[in-house]
Amino acid sequence: FACRGAACYRLPGPRGPLCVFRNQLPRRNDTYSEEPPPEEPPPDFPSSPPSRLRDGAALCRVCGCLGPRVCGRCRRAAYCGPEHQALDWRRGHRRSCGQPVAGGDSADAIPEHNEFLFPEYEILIEPEEPEFPADSSVDPEDEQGAVDTSKDLKEQEELRATGSAAFQSLDEETLEAMAKHETEEDKIFQIFKERVAAEPEQIIRYCRGGEGPIWVSGENIPEEKDIPDCSCGAKRIFEFQIMPQLLNHLQVDSLGESIDWGTLVVYTCADNCGAGNEYPEEFIWKQDFSAGS
Repeated sequence: FACRGAACYRLPGPRGPLCVFRNQLPRRNDTYSEEPPPEEPPPDFPSSPPSRLRDGAALCRVCGCLGPRVCGRCRRAAYCGPEHQALDWRRGHRRSCGQPVAGGDSADAIPEHNEFLFPEYEILIEPEEPEFPADSSVDPEDEQGAVDTSKDLKEQEELRATGSAAFQSLDEETLEAMAKHETEEDKIFQIFKERVAAEPEQIIRYCRGGEGPIWVSGENIPEEKDIPDCSCGAKRIFEFQIMPQLLNHLQVDSLGESIDWGTLVVYTCADNCGAGNEYPEEFIWKQDFSAGS
């Protein structure tokens, strides 16, 4: 869950205005069908699928939460409570309530309440291709260390030679430390860019308990002590990270006026504690792009 206000993302703290919850439903539950939908639709399936899952629980048209309350007029539009029912009525359901439209009843159509919900998409899950194919003649170790920093070093030398009064006032040891930090920062960001270049539209990298996240910066990387244990006492381990490309799909990529992150890293209970309808809170770490990136 994320606040949509840009100002909240400038607040101090590792996670910003973000929180993450874990829920593990058993196969038989009150929300979803026991059997998954078929990979291929049956021959008599309509060309445009219904906007509401017929075998699922009724969900609020405004926020998507469980909707036990229904419109008293059409008896089809569901809501979580009177506040969202009143809001939806003012935003258009008053005009469309009970009015049939081509392809079905308009009460089934989910309105665009952009102040609450992000756009919804299907997520395609695919394994990551090996970074170095078996027939590649490139040595992975050589390739990994082949980040060319000669240009950066040359630019830094020129900057030191013609630098401002502020730079001229610094001693040589301080300048060397700054140059080394910038070079390492460039290398980390370059590795990030090369890794995601193969799938530039990737929005989530999932690898529970395996390879850790790829960072966009060398700054603000959590240490083990920074990741709190689960409430059950078990350690939390890395499960997945959310990539910055998701911001483009969420239509919130107005620079300086919308939510922003470099990457969001989620750590979850190693013992998978909890069951049923519980929503235990897990830990999320927000890392921003460095100033130099």
